[in-house]
Amino acid sequence: MRISDAFAAGRRVFSFEFFPPKTEEGVRSLFETVSELAPLDPTFVSVTYGAGGTTRELTIDLATRIKQELRLETMAHLTCVGHGAAEIESILEVLEARGIENVLPLRGDPPRGETQFVKPVDGFAYAQELVRFIRARYGFCLGGACYPEGHLECPNGEEDLDHLREKVDAGVEFLITQLFFDPDHYFDFVERARNRGITLPIVPGVMPVTNVGQIERFTSMCGASIPAPLQARLDVIRNDDEAVVNTGIDWATEQCRRLLEGGAPGIHFYTLNRSRSSRTVYLNLNGARQ
Repeated sequence: MRISDAFAAGRRVFSFEFFPPKTEEGVRSLFETVSELAPLDPTFVSVTYGAGGTTRELTIDLATRIKQELRLETMAHLTCVGHGAAEIESILEVLEARGIENVLPLRGDPPRGETQFVKPVDGFAYAQELVRFIRARYGFCLGGACYPEGHLECPNGEEDLDHLREKVDAGVEFLITQLFFDPDHYFDFVERARNRGITLPIVPGVMPVTNVGQIERFTSMCGASIPAPLQARLDVIRNDDEAVVNTGIDWATEQCRRLLEGGAPGIHFYTLNRSRSSRTVYLNLNGARQ
């Protein structure tokens, strides 16, 4: 199924994102997590791509197994990092052969130990170039990333929207946001995107807090902010793991309710390969559906 078809049908789209583990035990644990979420009947799940293309084969294998064994629609991430055009094409050929219909083209983060992205020889410098390359050769449904609080490498929000419009014009069919915690950031971003003529579905990306230090690192790395009321609550309980998880669930539930009531077309959960928080938030939003 092409993810764009779900949007076209007017359904709310709920999805879960996972990353490829580094060990066999991690892979087994991940499949347990996905299996626990599968009864929720998500519209799709996505599998990320490691920095520098380090999880290329595992990303492909996991996306394939989840689709074939668990019967869940999947979207494979694909980055520009470390790959020339010929290698990108070979990856896409494998994805197509394995029945993967949805791809999220990204520029990608620099490999570990490097601070700046370097365009690969015969490769691509920006996500929109990768989108254009794929669109000219394949029939995948393509998603795109966007940043409600702006991209760290972009000097201002207007220029960031210029780049997003280029990505949309290149051929993406829906957008998923970077994580954020204040619904107003999303609503403001959507309004500015609409004013730029970007009419695609924009799905908010939500990460329930499970560890205070971890979410502080994540937000500093991606340019997102933690609202003062949430930070204050987390500061009091940062050493109480259970209280942090419950607070994360409560905040994410209210955040998602506001987003859906305000017109968001669905929710994309950043799960960190755990099922409890995202599953609980989903059930809070959707009643007892299992």
